[in-house]
Amino acid sequence: MTMAAITAVTRLRRVRAQAAHGRALRVVVYAMLALIACAAILGPVLIPASVNTNHILDALQAPSASHWLGTDAQGRDVLERTVLGARASVGSAMLIVAGFSAIGVAVAVLATALGRLGDTVIMRFVDSVLSMPPIIFALGFAAALGPSLKSAIIAMIATGWPYTARLLRGIMRQTEALPFVEGARVLGVSRWRLLTRHILRNSLDVLVVKWAADIGNTVLVLGGLSFVGVGAQPPSAEWGAAITAAQGDIALAWWPALAPGVAIAFTAIAFGLLGDILQRRFNPDLATV
Repeated sequence: MTMAAITAVTRLRRVRAQAAHGRALRVVVYAMLALIACAAILGPVLIPASVNTNHILDALQAPSASHWLGTDAQGRDVLERTVLGARASVGSAMLIVAGFSAIGVAVAVLATALGRLGDTVIMRFVDSVLSMPPIIFALGFAAALGPSLKSAIIAMIATGWPYTARLLRGIMRQTEALPFVEGARVLGVSRWRLLTRHILRNSLDVLVVKWAADIGNTVLVLGGLSFVGVGAQPPSAEWGAAITAAQGDIALAWWPALAPGVAIAFTAIAFGLLGDILQRRFNPDLATV
């Protein structure tokens, strides 16, 4: 067998191994996402209403057959409350990402539509907002509105949109210079149709990847805001609020804080891996790296 044939066989085996690894990773990630979706959608339906009822006599019971993840300081089942908190945490994260993405896309499209002067003014404003530390801004914004899950959602939408606007505007600027856009412009396509059907539609691939990763990151930040007291408040089952409620008893019982913490990490990892999968799908060259 010649050296060229050996090289070809080796490369083929490598490609097959990478494809098998990619399929296995996708199956694992989709299973993780399905588990999260089931918890968020079916949790409030399957979990009994008594989950929020205090049972002081059952407080801080260790994991057992009766309570698989133990009970918290109020005697409530930790597993049930962790499942119940999926809707508050993941649902809120999706709402936040949808909110700041809509604003960011609108700002980027407006900047593109207004021409060079409007683009410069709007992007300088976006840059000025980006210069402020987002976590500090979100903390101050949420504290000013009053500690609640609603305040945390509004604060994160208010601080998240500039990143989407800046990224999308840069991509749209590159798309504007592509030959098919110039050809459509020469053919007399209207400015609005050119902007929406040609430039914007062909600039969203990177944003789809960003949105997937943003959901996981937002779950982390939302939990952090609740943990420091400006997000969801007890007795909410939101994961950050659950960790906050359990931190005073962590020396006596570790399980009430562990379960929501693992749930946050699990969700962040799942959506982060989903972002990697989507990135490889939109950019096949990465599959051979």
